[in-house]
Amino acid sequence: MVMEIKSSLRKIAAFFHDHDRMPSYREIMKLTGLRSTNSVHRLINKLESAHMLRRDSARKIVPNNFFRAIPLLGYVEAGFPSPAEEELLDTVTLDEFLINNKEATYMLNVTGDSMLGAGILPGDIVLVERGKTAKDGDIVIAEVDGQWTMKYLRKRGGKIYLEAANAKYKPIIPRGELKVAAVVTSVIRKY
Repeated sequence: MVMEIKSSLRKIAAFFHDHDRMPSYREIMKLTGLRSTNSVHRLINKLESAHMLRRDSARKIVPNNFFRAIPLLGYVEAGFPSPAEEELLDTVTLDEFLINNKEATYMLNVTGDSMLGAGILPGDIVLVERGKTAKDGDIVIAEVDGQWTMKYLRKRGGKIYLEAANAKYKPIIPRGELKVAAVVTSVIRKY
């Protein structure tokens, strides 16, 4: 029974990915081989109870995070080579993995080379969170004297300044005002 439910869910998820919408009850009947919409209704109830999908306020089935999840298959050795075994450990969405506060998070494209030492390169995308309290050593998006930048926040002897992760740039000590707008939480890079 569990295998049938998982098989049905995979077929529904494949339909969702192919059509960018959830299938109707009749389409689910065709996909799964069920013979009635009542059987589909029972299947949907089981999938909903297992948190594999959900219904909206109009009771229509809608995808949950499972439909956007990427399989987490195991570990890879970054040191000496070791035998690799593929094993499904879990499924994870990138949102779940990278974002703690979705309402306060946004992305910015990186230009410039002042954060190379922190592993942030031109062309990368950073995820930043507004309203997060910035601590000494955090990488922040800040407005300093009317100019915007991304740097390390430093607090030394009651003074606050910004520091690059590239020796060719000097620390930025505000002449007037320094406002931290957001804290960098993740870096995204495509190869």
